[in-house]
Amino acid sequence: MSAAKRKAPAKPAAQPELAFLEGVDVDRLAALVFELSSQLHVERHRRMALERALVAKGVVTEAEVAALAEDQAFLGAAREAADRSLRKLLRILAEDGDRRAPLRKEAL
Repeated sequence: MSAAKRKAPAKPAAQPELAFLEGVDVDRLAALVFELSSQLHVERHRRMALERALVAKGVVTEAEVAALAEDQAFLGAAREAADRSLRKLLRILAEDGDRRAPLRKEAL
């Protein structure tokens, strides 16, 4: 047999796994990611400072903070708040307008 006859058939091109990002403006997506990263950094440091201040003043103990983080009612309310915030931020990807403008106030 010749080498040409022994070749395996060509594989079809792989389809993108994340098809829901098809047609998304990459610059807007990058702006959203950077905005979220910035907000996360600020929020994390403020939360840590608040926890430390509350523990230092004797308002709560570290164990109480840890227990609240596992409380199902608290987690449910936190998830709902996060979902509302994320929906506002994701609107940015679908909006039209001047791309040089800052992110909308309503989303922040």
